[in-house]
Amino acid sequence: MKFLNILFITALLLLSAGVAAQEKLNTADVFSQMKSLVGVWHKKNAANSNFSISFELTANDTVLIETWLNKGKKHSLTLYHLNNGELMATHYCPQGNQPRMQLTDSSTNSDLSFAFLDATNLKSVDNSHQHSLGFQFLNDNNSILRKEVYLSKSGKELSELMLVRKQ
Repeated sequence: MKFLNILFITALLLLSAGVAAQEKLNTADVFSQMKSLVGVWHKKNAANSNFSISFELTANDTVLIETWLNKGKKHSLTLYHLNNGELMATHYCPQGNQPRMQLTDSSTNSDLSFAFLDATNLKSVDNSHQHSLGFQFLNDNNSILRKEVYLSKSGKELSELMLVRKQ
């Protein structure tokens, strides 16, 4: 009986590992999906605010630029691009550091998650920096939930923005 239980659990683990391997997202497809963000976005229910986020393509459509604008001035930006089969996000922060994040294996078509890989101009990971970033694509192409986590020796700071496409 014990042998059958071990055999059953092993079979389940192998099956779930096989399913997980089959479900790994194609990063080129994910990047194409992210290209659908091109345009100007603002916080939901705040169409008249001085804050917006714009997405545009550059470098023959191989780089997606996310630019934060506050009161007409550029605040920060994040660049998204493919790198040897991985989807990368590099955040250029007003703090002066540049965290690089990579699309995680736990991402789904509707919920993308980027996790910290490394950073330039960051003396210690104890210093405040963007540590993760995510996008939840909602049931239409005109609203997204943008999530980010900043990490420092003080702990984690989570920020979520419900964004709608500017009409």
